[in-house]
Amino acid sequence: MADTSATNAFDVIVIGAGPGGYVCAIRAAQLGMKVACVEKRATLGGTCLNVGCIPSKALLQSSENYAAATHEFAAHGVMVEGVKLDLARMQARKAEVVSANVKGVEFLFRKNKITWLKGEGRIAAPGKVAVSDQVYDTKHIVIATGSESMPLKGIEVDEKRIVTSTGALELDAVPGHLVVIGGGVIGLELGSVWARLGARVTVVEFLDSILPTMDREIGRSFERILAKQGFTFRLGTRVTAATADEKGVDLTIEAAGGGTAETLRADVVLLAIGRRAYTAGLGLDAVGVALDERGRVGTDAHWATNVPGIYAIGDVVAGPMLAHTAEDEGVALAERLAGQAGHVNDEAIPGVVYTWPEVATVGRTEEQLKAEGIAYAVGKFPFTANGRARAMGSTDGFVKLLADKQTDRLLGAHIIGPDAGTIIAELVTAIEFGASAEDVARTCHAHPSLGEAIKEAALAVGGRALHI
Repeated sequence: MADTSATNAFDVIVIGAGPGGYVCAIRAAQLGMKVACVEKRATLGGTCLNVGCIPSKALLQSSENYAAATHEFAAHGVMVEGVKLDLARMQARKAEVVSANVKGVEFLFRKNKITWLKGEGRIAAPGKVAVSDQVYDTKHIVIATGSESMPLKGIEVDEKRIVTSTGALELDAVPGHLVVIGGGVIGLELGSVWARLGARVTVVEFLDSILPTMDREIGRSFERILAKQGFTFRLGTRVTAATADEKGVDLTIEAAGGGTAETLRADVVLLAIGRRAYTAGLGLDAVGVALDERGRVGTDAHWATNVPGIYAIGDVVAGPMLAHTAEDEGVALAERLAGQAGHVNDEAIPGVVYTWPEVATVGRTEEQLKAEGIAYAVGKFPFTANGRARAMGSTDGFVKLLADKQTDRLLGAHIIGPDAGTIIAELVTAIEFGASAEDVARTCHAHPSLGEAIKEAALAVGGRALHI
């Protein structure tokens, strides 16, 4: 056991200061442990706060405001003339939002007396972490190094013409034509930013639907909504090569099953086919930490690796690659290290696409229930029949609930609509506590509110919706 009375000895050393790592460090410190967190960036917060969740949401909000001023305010009797885009100011505001968030994490480290070990961390041996040329002793090591953008053969990223999400957040001009490779969350969110600001956006997706891991009905409906916003989709299509020059990129595409190749010309190409676990430089081979078939750190149900005293959480392990998943795992692991009980229910983790309308989901999809042979009932309610959505002028989308046909227990919830990412929380809570559709239907919802659509969908499970 490490002697934590020494200045270079700790109870817990967390490698990585993203949402999983910094939250794990804070919770461990709250529980009385001496904690250090290793981070090689100049700022804390990891990908999420620096080049991911936070800056993308800042641009989504700003671009949404711009689109509303140019296309939507007039319908509300608000006449705005001479609206201009100041992209430099928009980018500067994004940087200010990022700065405030990362400084907030630094404040929390000071408040909780967490030592920030600045530099790249490597596991020198069980119980020993090397940062630069200094070795620190610890009882527990937590790997929280997150993920990186997935590469694609034949596509060379330069973060100027061919960009990942990092480069797409830093463009200094609106591209005339943006081609997004990948129809998942990141591509659709960043595609929405630049579409609202005037770009023509084409999404190339290998599979036959966007948001392929979500409920298929949600994906099909969302595709139609985005098409109305100006998106073009090339589904069942793969990219085989890309050639960039000073003015743009020529993409070679063909049907996913093979066929005649064609060229797609773009000003900027965003590569967004997913993310993969980041384990480079950790020295896992040397200490014998096992990886799974996809290069993720292998763990048991309680985030322990095969090497005693070494744990892993967040994007670097199997499971949903979501910041809030990593946070919950970080809290649960810290509590287990303190001798308490810690658990995360993967069935009750929401996923959100922060476009407009938003998409939010939790639990099983209809396809999963069919594959598992589970008899289920469906309840749906459209936002066109919701008074608050009408007042907002945001009636695209619907709420879809899936409940066990025998027990009525909620198994899945899927929403396309205004503020879906906020109102899904009610259904996450319901699934976490094993509620039935009847429980939700019998719960009083404020009127007029978007949440009434959830109540009506719950009523619809039993065939008794009131307002359709």
